[in-house]
Amino acid sequence: MIEIGYIVKWVICLVIVRWVWKIVNWVWFTPKRLEKFLRKQGLDGNSYRFLLGDLKDMSKMRKEARQKPIPFTHDFFHRILPFHNHHFNKYGESFFSWMGPIPVVNVAEQEQVKGVFTRIKEFQKAKLNPLVALLVPGLVSAEGDKWVKHRKLINPAFHMEKLKLMHPAFGASVLDMVNKWEKIVSKTGSSEVDVWPFVSSLTADAISRAAFGSSYDEGRKIFELVLEQTEITLRLLQSVYIPGWMYVPTKTNRRMKTVNSEIQNLLTGIIVKRKKAMEAGEAAKDDLLGILLESNYKDTENVLSNKKKLSMTFQELIDECKLFYLAGQESTSVLLAWTMILLGKHTEWQARAREEVVATFGKNEPDFEGLNHLKIVTMILNEVLRLYPPVCTITRKNFNHDVQLGNLTVPRGAMVTMSAYRIQRDPKIWGDDAKEFNPQRFSEGVAKATKGNIAFFPFGWGPRICIGQNFALIEAKMAVSMVLQRFSFELSPSYTHAPTTILTLQPQQGAHLIIHKLRD
Repeated sequence: MIEIGYIVKWVICLVIVRWVWKIVNWVWFTPKRLEKFLRKQGLDGNSYRFLLGDLKDMSKMRKEARQKPIPFTHDFFHRILPFHNHHFNKYGESFFSWMGPIPVVNVAEQEQVKGVFTRIKEFQKAKLNPLVALLVPGLVSAEGDKWVKHRKLINPAFHMEKLKLMHPAFGASVLDMVNKWEKIVSKTGSSEVDVWPFVSSLTADAISRAAFGSSYDEGRKIFELVLEQTEITLRLLQSVYIPGWMYVPTKTNRRMKTVNSEIQNLLTGIIVKRKKAMEAGEAAKDDLLGILLESNYKDTENVLSNKKKLSMTFQELIDECKLFYLAGQESTSVLLAWTMILLGKHTEWQARAREEVVATFGKNEPDFEGLNHLKIVTMILNEVLRLYPPVCTITRKNFNHDVQLGNLTVPRGAMVTMSAYRIQRDPKIWGDDAKEFNPQRFSEGVAKATKGNIAFFPFGWGPRICIGQNFALIEAKMAVSMVLQRFSFELSPSYTHAPTTILTLQPQQGAHLIIHKLRD
C-alpha cells in the first residue's frame, strides 16, 4: 500500500509540474520566442509584457479616444483604433502588437493580403475566448469540413432568385420607417431626426421578416439579448482568457450563458414551429429559415445516395439562425447610417441619386430588377463601404505550421491582421483623394477602381467572402431609394462626428439629420 501511495504522489507531482510548465511556456517562453523570431525578420513592436501584452494600453487609449468627438473628416483611424494608429506612425505598415501572450502581425502588401484570404486552412478565425463563440456561432466561425458543409447548405438561400422573393419583406420594413418619418415632419414639413435608431430598427425588422417570416416585434427580445451579449463580448475581448476560466461561475460568465440559453430557447420555438408546419404538409416559405430547412431536408432525404451526410444538426440550425439575426442586422444598419450621414454632408450626390431613383421608379415602390440597375446609388454605397467599412480590421490565426507570406514568415501560434480601413484609403491605389468622398471613382466598377488590387473588401474576400453581401446591398438600395423618393435631408448642426467600433463601425453620438418632406 505504501508503495502504491508513493507512486500516486509521484504521478500527481508530475502532472502538476507538467501543467505548471505548460502555463509558464504559454505566458512567457513561447511569446518571447515568437518575438525574437519576428524581430529577426525586421519587424518591430513593443516588447512582450507578461500575460497582458498590449491589452492594457489598447483599452486605455480607446477609452480616451471615445471621449473626444472630432471634426467632420473621413480620416478617423486615430479615434477608432488609437493604439494601432500609434504603431503605424511609429513603425510603418509592418509591425506586431500583443493580444495578451499572442503576437499579432499587421500585413499590408498585396501578396500577403491575398495569402491570408485564400489560404483558409492555414489562417483561421482566432479563438481568443470560448464564450465569445456564443455570440458569433455558425458559418462565420466554422472551419474545415464544417464550414464547407454549412456553406453548401446555406448558399441556396442567398441566390439572387431567392433574394427576389424576399424583396417584398424589405419594402414592407422600409415603408414602416418612412411612414414614421412622415408623421414626424407632417406639421412643419421638416424636423431633426436621429436616423441611427430608426435604421437599426429597420434592419432588425427586415431580417425578422426576410429570415423568419415574422416582424421586429416578434423578434424584439432576441435582438435585445444579442445586443446585451455583444456588450459582454466586448468586455471579454479586452482581457486575457485563462484556459478553463469559462467554467468559473463569475457574474459575467453566468450572464453570458444565461443570455445565450434564452436566445437558444426563443430560436428553438421558431424553428420547431416551422418544422412542424412543413411536416404537416405546408410548403416551405420563401424566407431564409424556410429555404435553409428545405435545403437541409432535401440533403437528409438524399443521404443514402451520398458518400457523406451534409445535413445540419438541430443545434447547428439554431446557430445559423442566430447568425442571421446578428450579421443580417449589424452590417446593413451601419451601412445605411453612414450613407445617410454622408449624403447629408454631400448633398450634391444626394441630388444625383434622387434623380436616378425617380427616373427609374417614379413614385412607385422600387422593384427588384430596377434596384440592380441603379448605377449612381451603387457607386455611393461602394464609396461609403470604402470609407466606413462595417469591420475595420480582419484578423486570422496561424494554427498549423510556419507559413510564408511573401517576404514574411508567420510562425505557428501568431495572428495576422489586415486593416480594411487603411488599405481602402491607400493613396498608391486610390489616388491623392483617397481620404475624400468621391463615388465617381466607382463609375466603371470595383475592379477598375482598385486597379486589380485586393483593396476593397468590406465583406471580406476570397473563398470566405460574406455570403450575405447581396442580401445587405439589395436591402440598402431599397431603403436609400424609398427615402430619396420622399425626403431630402442635410446634417443637423447638432450632429457630432464620432465614429467608433462596437463589433462594427458605428456613429457613437447618433446620426442627427434635418429631414424635409418632398412636395408631391
